[in-house]
Amino acid sequence: MSEFIHRCRHRVLYGDTDAAAVVYNANYLRYFELGRTEFMRERICSYREIEEMGFILPVIECHIRFKAPARYDDLLIIETTLTDLKKVSCTFNYRIMQEDDNSRPRLLAKGSTVMASINRQGKLTPLPDEVTSKLKPFLVPATPPQRSEMPEFP
Repeated sequence: MSEFIHRCRHRVLYGDTDAAAVVYNANYLRYFELGRTEFMRERICSYREIEEMGFILPVIECHIRFKAPARYDDLLIIETTLTDLKKVSCTFNYRIMQEDDNSRPRLLAKGSTVMASINRQGKLTPLPDEVTSKLKPFLVPATPPQRSEMPEFP
C-alpha cells in the first residue's frame, strides 16, 4: 500500500498561522495542493506540462476533517493518494500529520479534493489517455468512512 502513497514535508511558516497561533483552516487546502502537485510532478508531470497539453484541473469539491491544530514551525507530513479516476475527473485523499522525532506522526487533518478536467474554453474535457494511463497504476480505492467518523444528525 505504501507505494501508492506520496509523501512530502512542509515546515509551517509564521504566515500560515492565525491570531490563535494555529494554522488557519483554509491553509490546509494549500497543503493539499502542495501534496497533489508533488504527487503529479513525481508520477506524471508538472502542472505546467498539464496546462501545455491544453487542459487544467481545478478543484470542484473539497472536504477537510480537523483532528488537532498545527502550529508555527511544526514539520508536517502530507500524504496524498489517488482514490478515484473518471473520464473527466479525479479524486485525491490527504492526511496531514505532525512529524515528531520521539513518536509516531500525529494526525492533524484529513480530507479530499475532486478535480475536473477543463479545456482552455472552460468546458469539461476527458483526461488525456497519456495522463490516465500513468495515473491508473497509483489508483487506490477510497476507504469508506468508519461509523465513528460519520456525523450524527438528529
